[in-house]
Amino acid sequence: MKYYIFLLLLNISVLGFGQKSKIDFKSIEKNLKNPESLYNYDKLIFKYKGIPKSLDSIEAQYLYYGRNFESNKLNTSDNDFISLAEAFKNNNFDDCIRLGKILYGKDPTNMDVLLILLRAYDSKKDVSNFTHHLAQLRLLADAIKNSGDGKTEKTAYQVNSVGDEYIFLNILNIGEGYTKSSKTVKEGIIDLWEKENNKIYIKVLYLDF
Repeated sequence: MKYYIFLLLLNISVLGFGQKSKIDFKSIEKNLKNPESLYNYDKLIFKYKGIPKSLDSIEAQYLYYGRNFESNKLNTSDNDFISLAEAFKNNNFDDCIRLGKILYGKDPTNMDVLLILLRAYDSKKDVSNFTHHLAQLRLLADAIKNSGDGKTEKTAYQVNSVGDEYIFLNILNIGEGYTKSSKTVKEGIIDLWEKENNKIYIKVLYLDF
């Protein structure tokens, strides 16, 4: 599958998403850790790994933004992630799948890992795994899309990391010809992407409760 077709598959889901909802980070953190909550992390991850399409928009929000409160999340500076990125750079898709599956087990909502796995499974024509992880990436992208409209600083799309920001920008088909400016705000950095009269605001979260 060509890369632009892959991005189109994501566009169909993300651009068609509906109502926006305010993100309550303290509530997310509290509910994820509560075994009695409908939004308990283990319950959501079970559904996400098994049948990602069964999660609704609120569950997707809790799952995506809840990653901020997980102690075992990956960092792009981790040796394991660097090895995965190197395998991907060299088009070594067998190693991408081997390493990616390990990192997915540690950090299943990591969009960088999901994207690499998707490209690797696509190269192997593994439709089953490709379709499954595509549904997961769509779900997380929908959570970002539902966080705002990107038209102002106050209604900026909110992402967990710079890596997620660039994946989301690709999904929105924003890149070439756009200029970027940044400013520090409470809980993160606001990036403004501009091209002629088009403006997109994205907030990269740096939460510290």
